[in-house]
Amino acid sequence: MKIGLLSAPSNLGLRPPAPTSVPGCAKAPEALREAGLHRRLAELGAEERGVVLPGRYVDDATPGSLRNQVAIIDHARRVAERIDLLRGDGLAPLVLGGDCSILVGAGLSLRRAPGRYGLVHLDGHTDFRHPGNSGQCASLAGEDLAAAVGLHWPAIADIDGLGPYFSPEDTVHAGCRDDDEGLSEAAALLGAVLPAVQIRHQGVEQAARKILDVVGRAGLDGYWIHLDADILDPSVMPAVDSPDPGGLSAAELTGLLAALAPRAVGAQVTVFDPDLDPDGNHARLLTNILITGLAPLSRDRR
Repeated sequence: MKIGLLSAPSNLGLRPPAPTSVPGCAKAPEALREAGLHRRLAELGAEERGVVLPGRYVDDATPGSLRNQVAIIDHARRVAERIDLLRGDGLAPLVLGGDCSILVGAGLSLRRAPGRYGLVHLDGHTDFRHPGNSGQCASLAGEDLAAAVGLHWPAIADIDGLGPYFSPEDTVHAGCRDDDEGLSEAAALLGAVLPAVQIRHQGVEQAARKILDVVGRAGLDGYWIHLDADILDPSVMPAVDSPDPGGLSAAELTGLLAALAPRAVGAQVTVFDPDLDPDGNHARLLTNILITGLAPLSRDRR
């Protein structure tokens, strides 16, 4: 199955990095293009299938509502429609974000498709903040996993009455740090949770097996891979919104992706910020990881 490249350069789910400024991760798809990602994937047979532009970024969070909530919902619906089209054309979607809020669009698409799908959430944070455990909800990029499994406000977690987009038991998180505030709750609710230190200790091969024990089991028709670049250690990848020490190495992430991609139905890449990568070195590193790790996307799906 060939990859269909879709750009979804949303920054709507992030807090502003400074007053009157906007997050730079919306520039990621074009920075990765400049680093050679699109060309190299095209050489492997991938098709470029356009862009879904987000609405204007506005720092408008109010109690009981997310920052940019209306624009996020609109963008999620349009991303879902484009993923539907790619899958209908027999392509494996690779969605280039953007911030983690685009996970809602992928969830919408798979939730309304025939079958039952799991989620592999590869992220340096659990992104499990939600109204039930925090009074600080405002930015979906730190709350996307909670929304995807139905724990957020219905406006975002039940768009068009389709929530939860993924069942908690069909969902795996991997890559958070040991001090993540959502770790205990996520571990109690999800099919599996593997912090970064566990992946390093056990090795990538064993970690992949544990993930596949959940999302590769009978009864599921496949799974979606969410990748946040901050799963990497800041010594490797500092060009992200919230770098935290204790992340994976480039080799560890590449190996994990390569083990998971062949049986996935699609994937997304998020939170790389070109504003923090002025010489393009980190874009080239991420491109190399994605080429090796995600080029086999959906290759072995039955």
